[in-house]
Amino acid sequence: MRSRFHVTALILGCAMLLSACSSHFGAGIAELPASQGWTPLPIGSWVLNDGLEARSMVFCPRETCSKQGFASVVAFAGPEAQRMEQALKADPASLARLFSKPPPDESRSRKKARPKGPPKSTTTVTRFEAEGVTGILVEIRARDAAGKDASGKSAATAILHGRDADTLIVALAVAEDPAAARRDAVAAWRSR
Repeated sequence: MRSRFHVTALILGCAMLLSACSSHFGAGIAELPASQGWTPLPIGSWVLNDGLEARSMVFCPRETCSKQGFASVVAFAGPEAQRMEQALKADPASLARLFSKPPPDESRSRKKARPKGPPKSTTTVTRFEAEGVTGILVEIRARDAAGKDASGKSAATAILHGRDADTLIVALAVAEDPAAARRDAVAAWRSR
């Protein structure tokens, strides 16, 4: 009798620990289910920024999906919502420059400048409509040493955004090709 009590207490304790950890995972995205390889990420413990609420994030790793992918739904409030909305409404050409330009790196400025060659990638930004909201599609394609498109090396990010009262909702997806990125962003938007 006594040993059964210890096992029951151990099982109960493990169940309580698991239920406490489950609140860190987002609700997932209904159209991107675990049965198809999509894994919810533990957003509750990752996102700590004021004005930003991560609602759901899912990832489909190479081991379980034929094509990797990432999708999420985030909400912005207050000044963060205004800044993000202004950035998303910017001219597509300036958005393309922002996406293709690496962030400033202090250590690079101290090193000797390398001679510039052809760009290593091309970035295009286009707008689209889906689910009654505005979307942005960013495509990045690798280029070879001669400056020509390298076959098969590309990535796309699709971003849908819209207001819900004072909150800006953003659904985004990253995939290898634009059609998959748009499809996954629409699935994320529907789960908002």
